[in-house]
Amino acid sequence: MLPKKTPMRMCLGCNEMKPKRELIRVVHQKDGTILLDATGKQAGRGAYICPQMSCLKAARKARRLEKAFSCRITDEIYAALEASMLTAEQTQQEGNGHA
Repeated sequence: MLPKKTPMRMCLGCNEMKPKRELIRVVHQKDGTILLDATGKQAGRGAYICPQMSCLKAARKARRLEKAFSCRITDEIYAALEASMLTAEQTQQEGNGHA
């Protein structure tokens, strides 16, 4: 049997191809809501970003999320994404510290 292919996605911040499981999915839902999708299965248009703040800042500076979703993204949405990413980073660091 052939080994299973690992799905690869490009980070909008650093433009590197990485395994899908290493990235965080940002979802643009039909009602216009934009949020982080930890499960990777929520309905809507998805874009991927590394779990580092530097990648989110680079994507924001180059307006890559706005281009991916073809809509204007407000500062409040970016603030919410940053808060969610900080929480995810802290959770990940705590998990690594106790292992």
